[in-house]
Amino acid sequence: MSIVIIGGGVIGSAIAYELTRQRPGCEVVVVERDPSYAQASSALSASSIRQQFSTDINVQISAYGIGFLRNVGSLLACNGDVPDIGLHEGGYLYLATAAGEATLRDNHGLQKRHGADVALLTPAELAARFPWLALQDVTLGSLGLSGEGWFDGYLLLTALRKKAQSQGVCYVADEAMGFDLAASDGVQHVAAVRLKSGATLPCSQVVNAGGPWAGAIAAWAGIALPVVGRRRTVFHLASPAQLPRCPLLIDTSGIWLRPEGSGFIAGFAPPADQDADFAPLDPEYHAFEEHVWPLLAERIPGFEALRMQGAWAGYYEMNTFDHNAIVGLSPDCDNLVFANGFSGHGLQQCPAVGRGVAELLLTGGYQSLDLSPLSITRIARNAPLLEKNVI
Repeated sequence: MSIVIIGGGVIGSAIAYELTRQRPGCEVVVVERDPSYAQASSALSASSIRQQFSTDINVQISAYGIGFLRNVGSLLACNGDVPDIGLHEGGYLYLATAAGEATLRDNHGLQKRHGADVALLTPAELAARFPWLALQDVTLGSLGLSGEGWFDGYLLLTALRKKAQSQGVCYVADEAMGFDLAASDGVQHVAAVRLKSGATLPCSQVVNAGGPWAGAIAAWAGIALPVVGRRRTVFHLASPAQLPRCPLLIDTSGIWLRPEGSGFIAGFAPPADQDADFAPLDPEYHAFEEHVWPLLAERIPGFEALRMQGAWAGYYEMNTFDHNAIVGLSPDCDNLVFANGFSGHGLQQCPAVGRGVAELLLTGGYQSLDLSPLSITRIARNAPLLEKNVI
């Protein structure tokens, strides 16, 4: 019987690719309801990667991820097509006020222990490197010197999908609607996945890679998964101001900005009381004039002439428990594996998660990087994996 993966975005496709890479001939079916990926987080993301996390597992995942992204052309070459995802290692720059300086220093120590190429910069060093920044409230910056940057996430998705298909993975354009369940000694087992077309897919194992809709999939097995879709708007900006060597900037206000083509893109997280689940995917245009532009112009004086060229919105698949991924086997269903809740980090974490989930499915355990800190069991223990560097 097949391993069935529900969700053909970057996470599901990375798992499918790894399964058939690690075990050629492995029977894998990916169910994707929207092959156009019009609302897929993978296609609507700002598509970036960083080493600057505050937890060991996230730094380790990104260390593997950057190596994979640097070698996408050779790893995912398919029928003479060598993909180029346009990886640009422009770095992340975190700015901290006096209130956040200690946290930035603590995070830096952890990152360096894992070999991350990051540097702490004083205000004078920041001014010398980035003279276009206003630093009146900044006491410290943390800059990724290599191993961080941005890329074309949609091209990564399509390259993973094409490579998986070339290795024998079957993609089914249909919508999963439920499970046929059996039980033994109080533990459930998914015997088949039911599809909207009326077909059923018998399965040996099933992977929930449903992105923002993962909670509904888990509920088919009676499992509460704290994953929802939270709207995030990305603004496409133009400015006559030149920002030499501009990295992906994380401002003290929480607004982020990075170069995109001849302009920039930027985004923000709305206040918690305004961050509704599954809000319509309409860009929050008003937030640019009311919130984003004034704060960006305060940080970058040249942005007083900033213009919005357009905007789009997509869903973060938010893990509301602790904003970290939920990966691994369900303790309540012996053949259901989660790969969910990446909270904006799915594109950069898909290489390591794809490899790890494939190892778990094929061998019963993690063989390279131990992803067990991301297990759903931490929720039952009320032991959140707290990440200080949440964007």
